[in-house]
Amino acid sequence: MFDLVIRNGTVVDGTGAKPFTADVGVKDDRIAAVGINLGEGTREIDATGFFVTPGWVDVHTHYDGQVTWDPELSPSGTNGVTTMVMGNCGVGFAPVRPGQEEFLINLMEGVEDIPGSALSLGMKWNWETFPEYMDALEGTPRVADVAVQVPHGPVRAYVMGDRGARNEEATPEDIEAMYKIVKEGMEAGAVGFTSSRVLGHKSSDGECVPGTFAGDEELLGILKAIGEVGQGVFAVSSGSVISGDTTKDLPIPDEDDEVFRLRRLAKATGRPVMFACVQSSADPSQWKRMLDACDQAAEEGMQLIPQIEARPAGLLCGFDGTIHPFALCESFQPLLDLSPEERNQALRQPDVRARLLSEEPDTSSHPPAVAFVFSAWDMMYQLGDPPDYEPEPETSLTYMAAEKGMDPKELAYEIMLEGDYLYLPVMNYVDGNMDATLEMMRHDKSIFGLADGGAHCGFITDASICTFLLTHWVRDRKRGEKLPIEWVVEQQTRTTARLYGMEDRGVIAEGMLADLNVIDLDNLVLRKPVMAFDLPGNERRLMQAVEGYRYTIKSGEVTFEDNQATGQTPGRVVRGPQHA
Repeated sequence: MFDLVIRNGTVVDGTGAKPFTADVGVKDDRIAAVGINLGEGTREIDATGFFVTPGWVDVHTHYDGQVTWDPELSPSGTNGVTTMVMGNCGVGFAPVRPGQEEFLINLMEGVEDIPGSALSLGMKWNWETFPEYMDALEGTPRVADVAVQVPHGPVRAYVMGDRGARNEEATPEDIEAMYKIVKEGMEAGAVGFTSSRVLGHKSSDGECVPGTFAGDEELLGILKAIGEVGQGVFAVSSGSVISGDTTKDLPIPDEDDEVFRLRRLAKATGRPVMFACVQSSADPSQWKRMLDACDQAAEEGMQLIPQIEARPAGLLCGFDGTIHPFALCESFQPLLDLSPEERNQALRQPDVRARLLSEEPDTSSHPPAVAFVFSAWDMMYQLGDPPDYEPEPETSLTYMAAEKGMDPKELAYEIMLEGDYLYLPVMNYVDGNMDATLEMMRHDKSIFGLADGGAHCGFITDASICTFLLTHWVRDRKRGEKLPIEWVVEQQTRTTARLYGMEDRGVIAEGMLADLNVIDLDNLVLRKPVMAFDLPGNERRLMQAVEGYRYTIKSGEVTFEDNQATGQTPGRVVRGPQHA
């Protein structure tokens, strides 16, 4: 007798094999059998006409704070994610000395656009060391498993105090102390160490993430911890393209040099080194050189891994969000203190509208690489419902406004006033299509990621990329080649799980964790994002409804049914490698 049987589904098992029809039997938290006409189950699900897949394993999230108060881990939970890796980009909340809490909140708020007041209200801070943070997570119920990486920023601040926060050079004593903290975290079950080299990653006080300018001596000194423990990944957010200025009078790092530097770190540690790989207008072909560098590293026995985003890195611009064409206009500033309803009412007043349309945004404090987003009409599109993430260049605001005999600025105002968003794909869309993204996805060293679940609450909703892979790349793409479902499923299940040594999930086979999705692909749809005010303190975040996940099952328990939480919380903390 099984606890659960999923009958007659089309199984996409995560190995890359062709889909096949079978029953899946579950006993306790494991898959007990896969076959035809399995025995009875205490509960049975008829999956006829639906796909049955492993639960998604998302390697790039920022639920480090939210995980302490939100058992549903939305929006990733409603998108079929059953394992989430946190602690990315060198930011997080452990270790923390008493009195440093506000600094780490400001860091997370500035880098990841998570409201600081929500973090202040939501977190209890019942930890100091990294192992204590992991223990605290054990006591919090949740729908999915979480794995944690040790972030460079908090480690540096813990050891060096204000010197670390200001990115001053670490002494040998500092490096030794950081190494010990990271090793302690890895031995407690952390799955990696992360850092940031992105100049645009700044705290709400304007300071770069601690460790942004760390030299090889510091990184090698710290990373010997993961080499000695023999497990874990070094994941770094790299790239200078987001910020066009210099910081601390230091030169902007050359991205090609950065990648070769990461090769040296991979060689020295013997561990996988993963970096963000995107296409930017600053150097549209650079991503190809980065992929070539990964191939060269592999030939020399190193694991240099490009983490890629399976759709354009796109900003959503709306009057209720962080970024939009009028956000830096003088007349818009008084509207920030109004409620959404009051602001919308004010924006409909002819005098307010006239003033905003006549003003230019004050971008004087922003570098050109950021300032352009406030008037890039030829790169902005109306998002729509369902959203179109691969729009034709001829549907940009520039073209639409010309057809209507309007100024693009006026058209942008109208679209946002009616509650829709402007979509501004700033990366992976230089050519006006996703062909470069497709080539990155197909590279045999690539890992799917950069979804940023839980972060960028005011202008990004990319936690839905795992669903988009099915709706767009498998089913709906009209402007180029589609991808087979078995390959897409494998890339966000077995492939992502194995990178972090999680051999017990990501495949539908006897003995594996019963982490599963039952998906109505024909009716799978992502809806237009909306601004919700449901974080602690009624703070805002963009949310995106999804339809078509009939069931999500974590460790044998149904956690979501028709995208609604069931109240079951079988999720645990993943500590280090997990054997099948």
